[in-house]
Amino acid sequence: MYFAAAEYSYGQAIRESILREGLGSRLETSIPLPGLPDSHSQLAAPIVAARQLLGILYVESPEDLRFSYDDEDALVAIAAQVGAGIQAIQHSAESHEGSSTGVSGRVASGGTPSVVRHYAADDSIFIDDDYLIKGVAGAIFVKLLRDHSNTHRCEFSNKELRLDPGLSLPDVTDNLEARLILLERRLVERRAPMRIEKTGRGRFRLLLDRPFSLVHI
Repeated sequence: MYFAAAEYSYGQAIRESILREGLGSRLETSIPLPGLPDSHSQLAAPIVAARQLLGILYVESPEDLRFSYDDEDALVAIAAQVGAGIQAIQHSAESHEGSSTGVSGRVASGGTPSVVRHYAADDSIFIDDDYLIKGVAGAIFVKLLRDHSNTHRCEFSNKELRLDPGLSLPDVTDNLEARLILLERRLVERRAPMRIEKTGRGRFRLLLDRPFSLVHI
């Protein structure tokens, strides 16, 4: 933190020198850093959760050499507690997201049922004899339709898809989101009687224009 404070002070000195020369119009707008106007001691500790840097816990004082090694140890301990608290909140939100079992959404009540054919060999999907998609996205689509048929669910979460061993999702963080976007677009392009739409962070719903029958081949 000494080097950061020294660099900031050096930058401020240069800025003040330019202002004294009457060249202030050449300077960018200065955004003052939060904190004491005349800080002589600084101390910082990283806030980390799941090996990710979430922020910095920073303290300062107008006194010279204000902080000791004991203060540093205390700040590190507090930062660790803050990181653990943030991680607990994140896990709680994900658990709530994953436990979603809502049945809200547009559910078809009439009309000629669509025939959705699922070819297990490569998870190819055909709707009324028209090809839709295959692979991981096809497997995801079948899961949505199967769950809806069994429990009338319309609300789903990304987390439950990641945890479903039957989908065999690749170990790529953004792969699931990419597959869902592809599936959503393909349903629109094919003017299918089903849709998926995002309802929040990591959540989406299945929409049905008419009933369907799911056939596994």
